[in-house]
Amino acid sequence: MLLSVVESWSSSSLTTSGKQGRRNGALSMWGDRMWHFAISVFLIELYGRNLLLTAVFGLVVAGSVLLLGALIGDWVDRNPRNKVAHASLFIQNISVTVCSIVLMLVFSYKQKIEQIWDGWLTVVCYTVVIILADVANLASTALTIAIQRDWIVVITGYNRGHLAGMNATMRRIDQVTNILAPLAVGQVMTLASNVVGCGFILGWNLVSLIVEFFFLSRVYRIVPALSVKPPMVEVDQAFLTARPQSLTEGNCNSRVHLKEIANLPLCFRRFRWLVSTCKDGWRAYYRQPVFLAGMGLAFLYTTVLGFDCITTGYAYTQGISGSLLSLLMGVSAITGLMGTVMFTRLRKTYGLVNTGIISSCIHLSCLLLCVCSVFAPGSPMDLSFQRQKHTFPLTGGSNQPLLPDRSSIHWTNNTVLFDNVPSGTAPESYISIILLFLGVITARIGLWSFDLTVTQLLQENICESERGVVNGVQSSMNYLMDLLHFIMVISAPQPHHFGILVIISVLFITTGHTMYFLYAHKAKRKSHLNT
Repeated sequence: MLLSVVESWSSSSLTTSGKQGRRNGALSMWGDRMWHFAISVFLIELYGRNLLLTAVFGLVVAGSVLLLGALIGDWVDRNPRNKVAHASLFIQNISVTVCSIVLMLVFSYKQKIEQIWDGWLTVVCYTVVIILADVANLASTALTIAIQRDWIVVITGYNRGHLAGMNATMRRIDQVTNILAPLAVGQVMTLASNVVGCGFILGWNLVSLIVEFFFLSRVYRIVPALSVKPPMVEVDQAFLTARPQSLTEGNCNSRVHLKEIANLPLCFRRFRWLVSTCKDGWRAYYRQPVFLAGMGLAFLYTTVLGFDCITTGYAYTQGISGSLLSLLMGVSAITGLMGTVMFTRLRKTYGLVNTGIISSCIHLSCLLLCVCSVFAPGSPMDLSFQRQKHTFPLTGGSNQPLLPDRSSIHWTNNTVLFDNVPSGTAPESYISIILLFLGVITARIGLWSFDLTVTQLLQENICESERGVVNGVQSSMNYLMDLLHFIMVISAPQPHHFGILVIISVLFITTGHTMYFLYAHKAKRKSHLNT
């Protein structure tokens, strides 16, 4: 939830409340991060420290956004901006609040619930929790599309420099809260109980809902342009006429409206409309000039090279302690912040398209260290798929996620990597694991700079009447590639298979950056022809 960061930017130029807006922006993101971390922990605790519920939740979330991403984006496009933002914010916070109440009841009366209906009431409760959490995620997706991809462009007056600055500011706040918020709620859950943790999140969401509603309405009043939205059939020319620093020319084609068939029942007409809307959304995404750049970003989701529970689980098997992993995550957050700083400076010096090329090269260069780690001393990789001989034994709480990453680049729940890990001795050498994390940490500089580059390209080049649906399809593509990442890990879950996953991940990332290079070549050629 980034509404208050928007308030920060607009109020700093029009009023004197910028500092207050920044504080409230951090508050809203803090609530998001706490919930994303806590729900994974709660699901593991509910099912007796088993990973089944977490895996089901991950698949439900990914599948729902994959199927409904275009519909969510179309809804964002078709309705007034304040209505979309208010509805998304309300649904998200209320879903989290109700889900927290259900979790509190289940944790408090778990034994009694298990005895009702021969245990089927427990299944009902688990289902309700997953559905509510999924609804909250869908609402969060809609809110992100509305604010990050639409509101920001309008608020900055279609100015490239201001847009880049706001994107970078949001990402910096996101990086900091991504580390601190899970630590905070984790301490509450550890020192008190899961019930207290649920209550803490419940109270935070209720307060955050009131505060963000206030700032949302205030931003909408401060920026009159937000109340103006072109009809769906119009071709957007805002970037052609805005100002000397306007963005690239509009490229939006007229939206094709469906013709209802009167002789069909209402339910069939609605289903046909839903299918046609999804089809039109994917077609609109494909015809965008930044299609290859968006696809390149999506391919970066198919990777195990991030601070999620897959990589941390592998690190455990290689003798890395939880405290050291926490420290490494802090360092990775710093390198992520360096990436946002590098993005703003490179964009000013070399332009947005060249910034993406430079960021891609940095990202790929750092990931070569990860490839080297596969063949370095201490690597457990065994191409014959024989059982690995040297593995560090897991110690207590290995099924507990360690600050899972829920960023716009990759978010993954726990997987079977923790299961059936053989006991043994520590690896003969730590060179492999050192190279792996050195590559992962340094690569985040280029990764976040590249992410910001593609984000701004999508903001600049998609016409106003199609921003929602195209970004909805982009979210679907991201989750689709993340699902491939799940399948990849499930197919090769053991530590001595991890080297193969690293190589496959680098191949996917290389493919993604190659797509961006093709986009950059076309964009530069088009620019030369126009001049």
